Amino acid sequence: MKSYKDLEVYNLSVELFYLAHGFSLKLPKDELYELGGQLRRSADSIPTNIVEGYGRKRYKADFVKFLTYSRASCLETVFHVEKITKLYPDCYDGNDLLIERYNELSAKLFNFIKFVDENWKA
Repeated sequence: MKSYKDLEVYNLSVELFYLAHGFSLKLPKDELYELGGQLRRSADSIPTNIVEGYGRKRYKADFVKFLTYSRASCLETVFHVEKITKLYPDCYDGNDLLIERYNELSAKLFNFIKFVDENWKA
């Protein structure tokens, strides 16, 4: 592994960030900056923490810590999408797919954290 760009969790998180970003821009104008901004920030935090953790990969505990932050942001992102789905049910199609994909990412992050914790050698 030469770069964080080689990590499956990174690539999936970036793909989902762009989907969530576009999803958030469809919110009504009065929610665009409040709930939409929260969604964009939490979705962006996922790959950002993977990158920062990878930059500290020499220190396993730091790497695990930032991967854990990334997974927490993933769970937060799911919560924001769920809120949007409940508040604006007529505005969105495909919400369930976005939630499903973020849950898939969360599981992959969980497994990667476990792998790093048990096997990582800097």
